[in-house]
Amino acid sequence: MSDILVVYKKNFEAVHDASLGIITEELQRCSEERGGLRIDIRARERVRRADFIGRDLVIVLGGDGTLTSISHNIDADTPVMGVNSHPRDDDPEGSFGFYMDSNVETFANDVRQALEGTAIVNDLPRLQAIIDSTSGNRFTTDPAMNDLLIANTHQYAPSKYHLRRGTEKCEQQSSGLLFSTWLGQGAWLSHAVSKDELKSLKSEVKPNEIDDHYFVVARDLPHEHRATMPWAWMDWTKDATTITSDMHRGYVVPDGWDEVHFNRGATITVNANAPRLRLLTFRQSMNEKLTS
Repeated sequence: MSDILVVYKKNFEAVHDASLGIITEELQRCSEERGGLRIDIRARERVRRADFIGRDLVIVLGGDGTLTSISHNIDADTPVMGVNSHPRDDDPEGSFGFYMDSNVETFANDVRQALEGTAIVNDLPRLQAIIDSTSGNRFTTDPAMNDLLIANTHQYAPSKYHLRRGTEKCEQQSSGLLFSTWLGQGAWLSHAVSKDELKSLKSEVKPNEIDDHYFVVARDLPHEHRATMPWAWMDWTKDATTITSDMHRGYVVPDGWDEVHFNRGATITVNANAPRLRLLTFRQSMNEKLTS
């Protein structure tokens, strides 16, 4: 392993600059030990898709938001490790860093595990939405690690759509459809439903389903509509979910970042068939971390 890309969070806070200095020095030591590594360092705001091609390792320095904002650029066969540059354990204003299993204190050992191929490899499923416009154009969104939202661009207006899964169909309106991976349940999903509702939904989950299923929730769906088509209100499924928009203008938002807009009549199909993410951890797997 010799070709490394470091992507870092740059917001002019001294703590992030200090963390970057520490891992840069450690990477130089690794390079000297191993007889040379190619190391490129890019700020998150300046990195481009071409920067990720052909890398042996991508190191993301920041918090979960830094990783989710650039993860769609990372190919399925490229290992990525997250390094928390400002852990909440050290500062209440810091990052929780669920996906960032390394920090500046553990980085020296962690990066050597990554380089030697002895780290834990988490093969994470990701969500995608395929948009078919009324004019015949097709667009696939960036893959989402955590969650994907489909809603009216005007948040004060209801999201109206026809919902279909297999042979089951219904027409409904809500404040938007939220789709979540298993690991993404701690993001928007935990705020979209109550703790009891989430507990009930998770009770349906079998261990062998985590890699290819996803959660679906119709946010703020009227209570009288929840009992008629339970799968259309809250579900855990591996089947593709298709909606036909009855909104003047809507959007799909993967992981809370880039918005992809569509008009009335567009068809949006969501599934968990996006390219997967090869995330490295060093003390426990991501599934163990979620349940610990």
